[in-house]
Amino acid sequence: MTVRTPLLDTLDLERLDDDLFRGTSPDVGWQRIFGGQVIAQSLVAAQRTVPPERPVHSLHGYFVRPGDPSIPVIYRVGRVRDGGSFTTRTVSGIQHGAAIFTLMASFQRHENGLDHQIRMPDVPGPDDLPTGEALGREILARAPDAIRRYWDRPRPVEFRPVSTDHYFTDAKLPPEQRIWVRVVEDIGDDPALNAAALAYLSDMTLLDTSLFAHGLSVFDARIQAASLDHAMWFHRPLRVSDWLLYAQDSPSSSGARGLTRGSLFDRDGHLVASVAQEGLIRPKRRDREA
Repeated sequence: MTVRTPLLDTLDLERLDDDLFRGTSPDVGWQRIFGGQVIAQSLVAAQRTVPPERPVHSLHGYFVRPGDPSIPVIYRVGRVRDGGSFTTRTVSGIQHGAAIFTLMASFQRHENGLDHQIRMPDVPGPDDLPTGEALGREILARAPDAIRRYWDRPRPVEFRPVSTDHYFTDAKLPPEQRIWVRVVEDIGDDPALNAAALAYLSDMTLLDTSLFAHGLSVFDARIQAASLDHAMWFHRPLRVSDWLLYAQDSPSSSGARGLTRGSLFDRDGHLVASVAQEGLIRPKRRDREA
């Protein structure tokens, strides 16, 4: 039996009609809805219109407007196609009568086929790195105010970065990051829930990687940063309550946008999912006018 957790409550949408759902946000004091939440809730809405024997294999979403955490989000599902092997759905997340997020997701019945993958990076395992509590103390002791506020926030995901250099320097660093992640509480083995929870955590830390090459951080008060779009491909079975290595790199930043790619591996080295995201990264208006 799956134990109820705050993350599961966030992902448990209320069904209003066959293809209409309502999701709420946890009260954690955020000014806008976390992007991973609307990705995950949109995926849950789509999943509830698809037979469980057809798990998600890919999703592509666009962040259209900032979400207001004080009111629910209405998710409207469009049934694009139900084919022999694949099912396609669209989802619109709506607040104040306007879309804040749009998603297209594809689902596939299980098939056997060719199988290969890239190798997992050779990095220390999560047990050889500081725990979340110890890491938080280290960062809070030396980090700027914005970073301390971020680490003080409660969250359902634990991080263990292989390197924390980017938290404490404005030096230009290679635009890459290796970080172990997991959902703090055991959410069970349900494939649909694990895929939704992975979508939730996949939005964390990505945008920051594209700023490393410029000696900047999403915590920098001079930077306006926001996710613009998000894509995921689900390759193999996974459990988000077990440690996953999130290997990220940013191949390009230009036009006030940064692109980051991510690969998620389980502890046995299996590539379970791939991610790509482009985000807005530009000086805030007062800095652009200076």
